[in-house]
Amino acid sequence: MDFTIRSASVEDAKAIAFVQVEGWRSTYGGIVPDAYLAAMDVESGTESWKSPLESSEVAAFVAEDAAGVFGFICGGKLREGGEGYDAELYAIYLLQDRQRGGAGRRLACTLAEVLRQQGFKSMVVWVLEENRRAVAFYKSLGAVQILQKAVNIGGAELSDLCLGWADLDCCLQGQVEAPSKHLDG
Repeated sequence: MDFTIRSASVEDAKAIAFVQVEGWRSTYGGIVPDAYLAAMDVESGTESWKSPLESSEVAAFVAEDAAGVFGFICGGKLREGGEGYDAELYAIYLLQDRQRGGAGRRLACTLAEVLRQQGFKSMVVWVLEENRRAVAFYKSLGAVQILQKAVNIGGAELSDLCLGWADLDCCLQGQVEAPSKHLDG
């Protein structure tokens, strides 16, 4: 699979919103209520992504190929959980037909490297426990479970796991190439 990873900009808001909506629908069907997934829309998602993409406090990257953006990741300063951790992977999504081709790993390594360059030492990610593929993905990058809490999404009570990397170098182990070679800007 031929693709590049580059810094995301506000011009990517609509593509990111599309990937997020499609990612939720393909990943969380049968986990979160169908009405919640049906109510998600690209237009409101586009608006909600503009502010984070304009913020210097959020590191955001997209994966794209000749057809356009098919994945994204964003993160920054820890928002919640993980005492002793300082950064957080806020979101990562890939279109379903582009999963399992290395883009998720490259996005995660890119974010970890940039956060490390910004002075962060460790990172957490929150993931629904029933999203077993994502849990396995993060664990394959060296994350370990550190917390668990109940969350309500669309009226469904679900278990949310906090996985963490005590050292960002753990997340970077096994990367094939230095992610900085894939960045624009």
